[in-house]
Amino acid sequence: MAGAAASTGFTASWTNNTLTLLHPRLPGGALEVLYLEAFCRHGARTQDWSRTTFRHKTTLLASRKSGRLLEFSTLVQPDVEVLHEVRAGGNEVEFRFRLSNRGNAHIDVDWFQPACIRVDRFTGLNLADYIRKSFLFTDAGFTLMDRTRRTEEALYRGGQVYVPEGIPPDDANPRPVSLDRPINGLVGCVSADGEWMLATAFDSTHELFQGVYVCLHADPHVGGLAPGQTRQVRGKLYLTRNDPNALLKLYRRDFRAGR
Repeated sequence: MAGAAASTGFTASWTNNTLTLLHPRLPGGALEVLYLEAFCRHGARTQDWSRTTFRHKTTLLASRKSGRLLEFSTLVQPDVEVLHEVRAGGNEVEFRFRLSNRGNAHIDVDWFQPACIRVDRFTGLNLADYIRKSFLFTDAGFTLMDRTRRTEEALYRGGQVYVPEGIPPDDANPRPVSLDRPINGLVGCVSADGEWMLATAFDSTHELFQGVYVCLHADPHVGGLAPGQTRQVRGKLYLTRNDPNALLKLYRRDFRAGR
C-alpha cells in the first residue's frame, strides 16, 4: 500500500481498487472509497448493468509527497486511456481526470462512477438509516435525503438516484429515481456527532446517487468520446464543519456555480 498518515490534512493510499483517505479530524477514522468503480454507456436506465459498463483496469503509477499525490492510469476497453490523479490537501481532496479516445471510432463513454464513498463510519449509521444524515441541495435548499420524494420501482431495487436537469431520463442509473432534482453537484453527509460534514462534487454532474453499500456518489457526465478526442473532468471532496452555507461557498469557489 502506498501513502502514509500525516499530522495535518488528508493523505491518501490505494490498493485493490480501494482508496483510503486519512485525516486527523476525520470522524470514524479512515474513509474508504471504491476507486474507480464504473464507466457507463447511454441507455443505463432500462438495461442490464453488464451491458452499460465497460471493462476497465486501473494501475497506480506513483505515490508522491508522502501520500499527498497519487497518479494513476486506467485503460477502458476498447481504446480509452484515462490518466488521473488524487491530490490530498488540508481539508480537501482533488480528483483530476483526462479521458482520451486512442482509437478510430466513437466510444460511448457517457458518464462514469469514479468514487463510491463508504460513509458508515463517518455517519455512525447503517444501510437502513444513513439517509437521515445524507444530503443534497434541491429547490428547497439543503435537503436531507429522508425528506426527499423517494421512489422504489426500478430495474434494480435499493438506493436512490438524483438526476439533474439536462440529463435524459433513459441515461440515468437503473436504481430508483427520486422525484426531486438536485440544483447543484454537491452530495454529502453529516458526522455521527453532528459536528462535521463530508461532501463531494464534480464539474459536470450526470447523477447524484445514494447507493446500496452505505455509500454516496457524485458521478460526472462525459458525453462520449470521438476518435482522438480528450475530455477533462475535475472533482473535489470536502471535510468541513457542519455549515451548509460554508460548504456552498467552497463549491462555488471551485466550480463557479451559482446555486
